[in-house]
Amino acid sequence: MSTDTRVIVAGAGLAGLVAARHLADAGVDVEVVERRDTVGGRVRTVHDDGFVMDKGFQVLFTAYPAAKRELDYDALDLRRFTPGACIAREGERSILSDPFRDRSALFASALNTEVSMGDKLRTLKLRRDLADKTETAIFSGRDRPISEYLRDRGFSDRFIENFAAPFYGGITLDRSLSSSRKVFEYTFKMLTEGQIAVPAEGMGAIPEQLAERAREAGVTITTGETVEAVDADDERATVEVGAETRTADAVVVATDPPTARDLTGVDAVPTDGAGCVTQYYSMPRSESLDAGKRIILNAGREDPNHVVVNSEIAPEHAPEDRHLVSATFLGDRDEQPARLDDMTRRALSSWYPERSFADFELLHTERIPFAQFRQPPGRLDELPGVDDPDGRCYLAGDYTRWSSIQGALESGRDAAQTALSDL
Repeated sequence: MSTDTRVIVAGAGLAGLVAARHLADAGVDVEVVERRDTVGGRVRTVHDDGFVMDKGFQVLFTAYPAAKRELDYDALDLRRFTPGACIAREGERSILSDPFRDRSALFASALNTEVSMGDKLRTLKLRRDLADKTETAIFSGRDRPISEYLRDRGFSDRFIENFAAPFYGGITLDRSLSSSRKVFEYTFKMLTEGQIAVPAEGMGAIPEQLAERAREAGVTITTGETVEAVDADDERATVEVGAETRTADAVVVATDPPTARDLTGVDAVPTDGAGCVTQYYSMPRSESLDAGKRIILNAGREDPNHVVVNSEIAPEHAPEDRHLVSATFLGDRDEQPARLDDMTRRALSSWYPERSFADFELLHTERIPFAQFRQPPGRLDELPGVDDPDGRCYLAGDYTRWSSIQGALESGRDAAQTALSDL
């Protein structure tokens, strides 16, 4: 490919950065235009007074094929969760773990009464059934809600309410489990094949690494400028950046879904988003919530859906004498931070009646109205392709695959390969 070939990428999220690097690796002159002052899109991290706070509760599934291909895990210095979860309700806490990867909790998991022995055996069967099922097979065939899928496999209402609803509520931002069973099957398979992790410097280290790799390949990344309009035909693309018009041989639109729909006119881009609110807290490092490196699931009520002592997983996320704790609420909540704080304290006090939370300090409230697009049954079959826009214009975003880091990374490569084929 001639270096005279020029492509503009709108958006420096995961998909845009991956698309830019693959294009540059093929010899294309690439400029990424990002409206924010930093790269990352929805995957960003704030460092404040020794605390490392992500833009909401986010994690990396290490088994994602695209993540393994596009990222350098060693350089990210990953900190890993312990498999399973701590299930909490008023006056009760219990451990439910993966017997294959957390043998230290085998006895505690076997005695866990939140989930029946029958459901534990059904979980092992599900693990075996999905072990050899390919990604293509998972994302094809009949679709239905996760709740219906689990009941069809014989799982009890107790399992669904006590474990699946809060755990997969955290993954799909849908505690009712009305999302696609395809998302459930794929993420369940990834959980059994890999681990949940976060970089030592926070999730924002992922786009920073992608940006560094893109620059090394020759990509120019311009931040603080907004792509206002895109026009493309079979020969060229015109991009309006602020008051300036820029021309290129092609354009890759890798913005958030609503903006991508506005820029390209592709109605299949989903714009109905699922949101969440995460509150970050500080507490003395000398204290503990007794869950270790596990997520704490709220089985007794819905608010907050889950709590994590982030600095147990990644000690670097808080000063030496303090812990960083996050509490996540599902939905686009309109309660004031003080009201959400009260809900979190009430939940924790009911789970830990033996201790006081007087030294539990609210640090920050992060609202994410559009954390991912909604994925009801059938939605994934209706998503646009990377080449759906007219002319030499391409889409790059998880909304061309499914809402996840895997979807974003895979889409970025797909967009680049499709553009290179046309160019």
